[in-house]
Amino acid sequence: MIDEEMRKDQPEEPRSEHNEPDGQAQSNARQPDGGSPQAQPPVNEAEEAPVEEPTENTIEKEMETIKAELEQAQVKCKEYFEGWQRERADFINYKKRIDREQAQMRQDIAGSVIKQYLVILDDLERALAHRPADGQAGSWADGIELIYRKLKGVLEAEGLKRIPAENAEFDPNLHEAVSHEDSADHKSGTVIEVLQQGYMIGDRVLRPALVRVAR
Repeated sequence: MIDEEMRKDQPEEPRSEHNEPDGQAQSNARQPDGGSPQAQPPVNEAEEAPVEEPTENTIEKEMETIKAELEQAQVKCKEYFEGWQRERADFINYKKRIDREQAQMRQDIAGSVIKQYLVILDDLERALAHRPADGQAGSWADGIELIYRKLKGVLEAEGLKRIPAENAEFDPNLHEAVSHEDSADHKSGTVIEVLQQGYMIGDRVLRPALVRVAR
């Protein structure tokens, strides 16, 4: 009791409004000029600029720009497509022409070679036209005919064709008239006799047929 009365009698220390906890005091001691710390507002580095909402005029202008670009692209597309079609048609025509020229060249080369064998074919045909029928000569003639057929087969495989002439109507593009004669058995302009067979390869005449024609 005595102690309590003694404490009550002791004057209380005046409290300063600036009294702060030790931690806060240390923090204040570090401030320049003894000033109190001031709270700094947070800085937003990623702060974006305000976005303006597009107006109706802006949208219309953008649509017109896009429409104009689309029309230009369509014009270019049509132009390129038509150019491609022309080039493709030119290439197809060029390829066809080259194929025709190559086919004609092969035909000309083959015709030049085959033409040299036509005289041999003629000799074999004349020999077989007077072939003996019996005996050893007949067997010899059979061998000659076999050679003739083989040669003819090889030439026909290369495209050789005989020109029709016997009893045919005279055609100056296919026949060569040796003579014009009166004939009671043939109409005028009809081939009476074939003196030498004519041949062609493809559409090309290698040799016209030599014929006698009725007058």
